[in-house]
Amino acid sequence: MAHKFEIYKDKAGEFRVRFKYNSETMFSTEGYSSKSSAKEAIESIQKNGPGAEIEDNS
Repeated sequence: MAHKFEIYKDKAGEFRVRFKYNSETMFSTEGYSSKSSAKEAIESIQKNGPGAEIEDNS
């Protein structure tokens, strides 16, 4: 699979989610105190992401 979500712990001990495409990190989230919150972030992105607006501020 060319794309995936990864849950990892940062240096501060918080859980973060990063989205990778072809081994390149496209974005990562804020830190969460629990792994379940990180998983909820993934679910929210999957649910709400496809219909998200594109805002061009250039």
